Amino acid sequence: MCYGRCARCIGHSLVWLATLCIVANVLLYFPNGETKYASDNHLSRFVWFFSGILGGGLLMFVPAFTFIGLDQEDCCGCCGHENCGKRCAMLSSVLAALLGIAGSGYCVIVAALGLEEGPRCMDASGQWNYTFASTEGDYLLDSSTWSNCVEPKHIVEWNVSLFSILLALGGIEFILCLIQVINGMLGGVCGYCSSRQQVRTSYDAEIKQCF
Repeated sequence: MCYGRCARCIGHSLVWLATLCIVANVLLYFPNGETKYASDNHLSRFVWFFSGILGGGLLMFVPAFTFIGLDQEDCCGCCGHENCGKRCAMLSSVLAALLGIAGSGYCVIVAALGLEEGPRCMDASGQWNYTFASTEGDYLLDSSTWSNCVEPKHIVEWNVSLFSILLALGGIEFILCLIQVINGMLGGVCGYCSSRQQVRTSYDAEIKQCF
């Protein structure tokens, strides 16, 4: 199995997922394409937590490019053997994966809280509040109540769609980073890219060279 190739695939996937997270988070600031609600602070408070921009977005580029660049990274070699350096690089990628798990976890938690509380909107009495905060998320299953939000128009659909996208993207990022933790540890122990027989031969040779 080629652990390095697997890491690169995960890295490229994370780049696209992080980009989509940023786009989804940015769209939350402009219900119906309007900017006045953001400037008047009439958005859900969880929009301002930047879960998609920071957690699932910019922070995710760190592990993504780390995984993609594993081909060129060898920890400057170790014990005078290149493959040993590759193993060191694979193990170090586990730290980057843990950072990705933290970022994606943050994105998932904030998106879930945003869905549960619902949007900040104007009700029929003209008051701006969290109309569905007391429903504990039950409003998600009863779309007939969504019309209780008078302004912005279709804000419930807007928030539910985008927070759901962030929840899904963050969840996929979390799983991919978790896979890389396992992949990095296996790559560090078994070798960057090798068969079972090559692993045994390479490991024995490196042990002799180190000692």
